[in-house]
Amino acid sequence: MINKGDKIPEVNLVKATADGPQQISSNEYFAGKKVALFSVPGAFTPTCSAKHLPGYVEKAADLKAKGVDEIACTAVNDAFVMGAWNDAAGSEDVTMLADGNGDFAKAVGLTMDGSGFGLGQRGQRFSMIVNDGVVEELNVEAPGDFKVSAAEYMLDQL
Repeated sequence: MINKGDKIPEVNLVKATADGPQQISSNEYFAGKKVALFSVPGAFTPTCSAKHLPGYVEKAADLKAKGVDEIACTAVNDAFVMGAWNDAAGSEDVTMLADGNGDFAKAVGLTMDGSGFGLGQRGQRFSMIVNDGVVEELNVEAPGDFKVSAAEYMLDQL
């Protein structure tokens, strides 16, 4: 599993944009900026839609006031689903990074098996502060919890 002080591994992600999916390497995306990244098991799932994404939308200005350049959400979903979720419940303050094949979740060692719920392999619920490609803070939730990956928790870390 990735740790504080580690560099984000090089993988391809797909950024959901108004112009459609845009491939971007993790090295390119995280270079030269401070990113508040949070991962959810799936777009439109209950806790993710009711608490996780709305918390980052609500606290976006506060995070940016504390030095965050960009807020990003990742999930093992395709860019079309991530874009639709952002349209339905997100904001322009949150960049959706689709990890459709789970390559990012695997590379950082934070996968989970959601097969019991019909979800297959997914990324765990976590958050991290990434500064110029290096993990400064890492908050991994215990299964079923939603505490340390919340926007409020991250604000206290900044």
